[in-house]
Amino acid sequence: MASFLSTIFLASAVAGLLGSLVGLGGGVLLVPLLTVGFELDFRLAVGTSIVSVIATSSGAAAAYLRDRLTNLRVGVLLELATTLGAVSGALLAPWVREEVLFVLFGFLLLLSLVPTAAKLGEEVPRDVRNDALAEWLRLASSYPDPATGRFIPYRITRVPLGMLMMYGAGVASGLLGIGSGALKVLAMDTAMRLPMKVSTATSNFMIGVTAAASAGIYFWRGDIPPLLAAPVALGVLAGATVGARLLAQLSNRAVRGVFVPVLGLVAVEMILRGVGRL
Repeated sequence: MASFLSTIFLASAVAGLLGSLVGLGGGVLLVPLLTVGFELDFRLAVGTSIVSVIATSSGAAAAYLRDRLTNLRVGVLLELATTLGAVSGALLAPWVREEVLFVLFGFLLLLSLVPTAAKLGEEVPRDVRNDALAEWLRLASSYPDPATGRFIPYRITRVPLGMLMMYGAGVASGLLGIGSGALKVLAMDTAMRLPMKVSTATSNFMIGVTAAASAGIYFWRGDIPPLLAAPVALGVLAGATVGARLLAQLSNRAVRGVFVPVLGLVAVEMILRGVGRL
């Protein structure tokens, strides 16, 4: 038993490390790990992953806030659209076939890889001007870059498009029971043109709020086994804390280089999960 729990802890630490680096949370990596690698029941794996998402967000968000990478104004604004979308998705869920949605969202993520991959060499978005909403809400900010020893200013554009994409991310979260961190990072990185590290840090802050809202339901259903959730949460928390420290030291190019293959794996996983249920 001790060996099994130690293995779970180490695997969760790796998931938490990757999850915090790319702003997806550890859940998208933990669910296939627990179901395929440890042959855990799917419902229990999802419930346990919800706990891990909260642990990832808690561990990483505090460090990102301390490092001034998280844009709180953007996170709170976009959380309004995500929450509204999550409620819409939860209301729609009884009338939509889940397996079809998994396949559609998987292909959507694969298509989204194209513009993200095209910007692999971009360090900081150039020639970005604040749109009217970003100017009015004073969303533009700056973050300290340890590599250069100076603050990097950035501007934000196409806020309405970003909120629309966030609403879609919320719908996906409510329909599929996922954190939608991939869609949140894509909305901020490709639509609103935030620097990749700021997108990742702000996404980590947001997914914890979304996961906390649904964790109570999973706990009430008995889908969170305490004996398993404890080492998973501790492992993910340890990995997320290390990942948060690494992110501040990495360049935006390096973060995007990790994000693209991880997003590809998530997309393939969603397609396979949907096809497997057809």
